[in-house]
Amino acid sequence: MDSPRDTRTGTTIEDPERAEGAFRLRRTTREELLQWSRAFMRDKKLVVVSNREPYTHQRESGQLRIVRNVGGLTVALDSVVQALGGTWVAYGHGNADKSVVDARSRVRLPENDPTFTLKRVWISRDDYQLYYSGFSNGALWPLCHVVYVRPRFVLEEWERYCEINRRFAEAVCEEVEDGALVFIQDYHLAMAAKYIKERRPDLDVALFWHIPWPNAEVFRILPWRRELLEGMLANDVIGFHIRGHAMNFLDIVGDTIESRVDNEQMVVHRGGERTWVRNFPISVDADQIGLMAESAHTRESIAAIRERFGIGDDTVVSVGVDRMDYTKGIPERLDAIERMFEKYPEWVGKFTHIQIGVPTRIELREYREVATRTRNAVRRINERFPRRRGRVREEHARTVHLIEKNHDFRDVVPYLRLADLCSVTSLHDGMNLVAKEYVAARTDVNGTLVVSPFAGAALELGRAWLASPYDRETLADTFHLALTEKPKARRARMAALRETVARHNIFDWAIEVFDTVQRLSLRTPHEGVEPPWR
Repeated sequence: MDSPRDTRTGTTIEDPERAEGAFRLRRTTREELLQWSRAFMRDKKLVVVSNREPYTHQRESGQLRIVRNVGGLTVALDSVVQALGGTWVAYGHGNADKSVVDARSRVRLPENDPTFTLKRVWISRDDYQLYYSGFSNGALWPLCHVVYVRPRFVLEEWERYCEINRRFAEAVCEEVEDGALVFIQDYHLAMAAKYIKERRPDLDVALFWHIPWPNAEVFRILPWRRELLEGMLANDVIGFHIRGHAMNFLDIVGDTIESRVDNEQMVVHRGGERTWVRNFPISVDADQIGLMAESAHTRESIAAIRERFGIGDDTVVSVGVDRMDYTKGIPERLDAIERMFEKYPEWVGKFTHIQIGVPTRIELREYREVATRTRNAVRRINERFPRRRGRVREEHARTVHLIEKNHDFRDVVPYLRLADLCSVTSLHDGMNLVAKEYVAARTDVNGTLVVSPFAGAALELGRAWLASPYDRETLADTFHLALTEKPKARRARMAALRETVARHNIFDWAIEVFDTVQRLSLRTPHEGVEPPWR
């Protein structure tokens, strides 16, 4: 097995502790992102736009609580927006969200050290059902993920999707007076750039598409494919996680609408305008996650988790952190764990799995079905392979623990730090940042990561154990092999993974995206706007 290398000197690092030292030297910091912004964005305001908000205000038992929402997108971008300031436009859904905003639906965050403004967009229950549960997740999500769930196309849902996108665009324009870089997030807001540009053609607008992009044969079944593509091409830059998805997009544009597509330069020329297409693999704020992993809160939480589930020092702990989504491969992961017990019975009584399954989109039948499959698998494993027998607390007897609730991200980190094994078994994923969050949390250069080859993270985290969730036998074998790897080799593997995450963290990603938008927008004249070099 290869030892990790110092990427600055090219020398081999035999000792994982020395590899960890190299890791500490190569981080791009929040301060460096801020310096870059001052040098190149100058007075240009940053406006981030997403469906999900980074913080939710909840009132529970009469007490106001601020929840930092779980989700790779919001957790990663929160670090960027805190560093640069500006405005974040998002849907406000907390039960106390309206009680804390001003007359323009704005609130300063984070609470203890405000650095940016969160502007909330209000959406009625019916509108949200059609825009989010309907077209976004009943049509686009299964269309793009290609995991054998049939997309549903309903005209009313498409029309409401466009209307809500227009509403987000209006909220953006309300917050921008002079120049701005508007950074739109994900498939919920594919049409927003079109409506922004109609009102403010002078703004630089970029869209980052966080989920996969399908091939032409799959995409052609979308009735409004031309309209969707035209909406997306209003952006100056469109980003994807991996090059394959970017090339799929370019191929579909060339086949669907009148345009000139330059695959070599990755640019679309249409109607005197240009849209640049790029791939930018997103990452995490490794520094922040590492500090959280080493905090007193995390140590206390780990002790509480061990007590709650009766986990002794001799028990191997496996963790999965996912939304309860049919693309995440949760039932497939549990089936492989069950098969591991059948093939390697020495693990029975010595292995426990904690599955955090965040409830999501329960109004859709496919999501309710995956939750049911997950619960059935948990029940079956616990009946067949109890960790303890006799008169013990029920939680201490279980081999698999299923936690179905929303979590503050700060409460997820202790599970990542505790885990001897973290598995990311996506059936199809744009990136899946849980893999990188786990690596960042293991500042002790320990732990084992198993990743599906169908997650974008697998392309970067090449030293992780790779196994297909569709192959139950091989996934079960991989769990066994990963857990029985010799300690020195395991630590060298984790050191290499941590070096990868350090070498390209969320601040590197932000500089790469924003610098690309800045450079390429200079080469994309806006109609009616004088280019700056004239």
